Amino acid sequence: MSQAVSIEKAWMAEYRAKVTSAEKAVESIKSGDSIYVHSNAAAPEVLINALVGRSQELRNIEIFHLLTLGNAPYARPELSNSFRVHALFIGPNVRDAVNKGYADYTPVFLSEIPGLFTSGTLPVDVCLIQVSPPDAHGYCSYGVSVDCTIAARRKAKIVIAEVNSQMPRTLGRSFVHVSRINHFVETDRPLPELAPEEPSAVERTIGEYVASLVEDGATLQLGIGGLPNAVLGNLRHKKDLAVHSEMLSDGIVDLIECGVINSSLKTVMPGKVVVSFVMGTRRLYDFADNNPLIEFQTSDFVNDPFVIAQNHKMTSINSALQVDLTGQVSADSIGTSLYSGFGGQVDFIRGAARSRGGKAIIALPSTAKKGTVSRISTYLKHGSGVVTSRADVHYVVTEYGIAELHGRNLRDRARSLINIAHPSVRARLEEEAHSLPWLH
Repeated sequence: MSQAVSIEKAWMAEYRAKVTSAEKAVESIKSGDSIYVHSNAAAPEVLINALVGRSQELRNIEIFHLLTLGNAPYARPELSNSFRVHALFIGPNVRDAVNKGYADYTPVFLSEIPGLFTSGTLPVDVCLIQVSPPDAHGYCSYGVSVDCTIAARRKAKIVIAEVNSQMPRTLGRSFVHVSRINHFVETDRPLPELAPEEPSAVERTIGEYVASLVEDGATLQLGIGGLPNAVLGNLRHKKDLAVHSEMLSDGIVDLIECGVINSSLKTVMPGKVVVSFVMGTRRLYDFADNNPLIEFQTSDFVNDPFVIAQNHKMTSINSALQVDLTGQVSADSIGTSLYSGFGGQVDFIRGAARSRGGKAIIALPSTAKKGTVSRISTYLKHGSGVVTSRADVHYVVTEYGIAELHGRNLRDRARSLINIAHPSVRARLEEEAHSLPWLH
C-alpha cells in the first residue's frame, strides 16, 4: 500500500510542477515550428488563443489539423506571415483561407494520416491537445477525439495540454500519462456542441430508401447531419445492429438506448461500438464518459479498410456533392472551390465493399441550391475532384430511389442514375448521354 501511495505522489508532484498558464506554456513555441492541433470538439481553444496572442513575434508557423469546431483565429489573412494552416480536412473555419490561397489542403485518406506523422512526412514539433484530468494512476484521456492525435503527440518535441475538467474520460486507446506531456493548462469550460440537424422532407425520403438496404445484424458507418439522422430515424425496426465508424453522433445514442444497436453479432470487437471521435451535444459527451461500450481507437485502425472489411454486413453510408453518370463521386470540392476533404469515405466504402454481405452506399439529394442545380450530372463540374472512383461505388441513393451500379456497364449506370435524378433534368441528361458514344 505504501509503495502505491508513493507512486501516486510521484506523478501528482510531476503534474503540479508542469501546471502553468496558457501564455507561459506557449512560450516554448518558436518561429518555424510545425504544430498539430487536436481535432473536432477537442480543439484546445485556450492554447490556440494564447498562441495567436504571440502572432507579432512568431513567423512561419505551420499548423496541421483536421476538422476543428470553434474559431480558427490563426487562419485570418492578416496573420498569414505568422501562421500557415495546413488542413488535412477543410472545415468551415478555414475554408475561406484555403480557397483564397493563404492556407494549404492535403487530400489524404483519414486512415493514412497517422502514418504521415509517424514517418515524418508531416513533421510535428509541437502538439496542442485537450485532455481530461488525470485519473488515480496519472493517465489523462484524449476525451472526445482520439483519431490522429496519438501519432502526432508521439512525434512532437513539445506537448502542451489543456486539462479541461469537463472533458469526458473516454475508454479504449485513449490515454496518455502525465509524464508524456510537457506543460498543463487547467480549464473548466463546456465543449463546443453540434445540435442534431432536423432532416428535411427530401432527406427523410432518402433515409427510408437507405434504411431499406440495411439488414438485421449489419455493422454501420455514418457521418453527421440531417441525412444520417434521417437514416438513423428509419432503423428502429431493425435488429442486432452494430457500429464501426470514425465518428459517433447523437442519433446513434437513441438506437443504443432502445436496443436496436447492441453489437451482439459484430465480428470485429464484438459487443463494442468502435469509433475514433464523437461530435454532438453534451448528451452525447456524457454518454461517452467512462462508458465501456464505446471503444475509442486511432484512425489508422478504425479507418483501415482491411479492418473494416472483417465486419460482416459492413454497411457504409456516405454523402457527396455530385455524382456523374458513370458513378464518379465528388465529395471534397465544388468545381475549383475546395469544400471539405476525403475523410473516411473511401476507407469505409472499400472496406464495406470487401465485407461479407457488405454494402457501400452514397446518398445525396438529387438537387442543390433550392432545386436549381442537379447533383446527378453528365460530367462532374469543371475542376471538381474525384474522391470515390466509379469502380468503388455500389449504390447511389436520392429521394427518387436506388441506383445499383456495381458490376454494371456505363450505359446501364447512366440509365440507373438518370432514373433517380430530379424529373426536371432527366430529359436533358438523357440527351447529353446520347451525345457520348460510350453512353449511346
